Amino acid sequence: MKLSVFTLLALLAAAPAHATEADVSVCFTPAQKCEPLIVQAIDEAKSSISVQAYVFSSFPIIHALEHAEQRGVEVLVILDKVNDREYSAATLLQAFNIPVWIDYEPKIAHNKVIVIDDYLTIGGSFNYTFGAENRNAENVTFIRSKAIADEYLANWNSRLKASRVFGEK
Repeated sequence: MKLSVFTLLALLAAAPAHATEADVSVCFTPAQKCEPLIVQAIDEAKSSISVQAYVFSSFPIIHALEHAEQRGVEVLVILDKVNDREYSAATLLQAFNIPVWIDYEPKIAHNKVIVIDDYLTIGGSFNYTFGAENRNAENVTFIRSKAIADEYLANWNSRLKASRVFGEK
């Protein structure tokens, strides 16, 4: 009994002080198709979408962001420097009037996060690529919580400060 109480106390002590309740759902490739769920969430966005991505080549997600921007949703994207090239997702997004920044500061900006309407946070190991959807074992987590979204947006803003506009040297 002492061991279980000690373990419980250790777990409680390790829990963040700002823990909050959230509605969470998950998706796992290759058994499930996660990309359509991400596209659906983007399609339901009303006001804002903030993206951080490492590798980004999923045309369905890129076009969902384009359509969101056309609906008047503010879409903002920070990408890793591997995307800083011609004929990349950055090029397409910029052509769709979506502001794109490149995060140059860390060795790798390995984030895979989309925050929608300051409430829904989509994350996990899932790179926004064909391979993630069709060949890899990946996971996507959908977290519905204003408090969690706020934390991710604070991180997004900190990464924005370390980034530069795509196409500027």
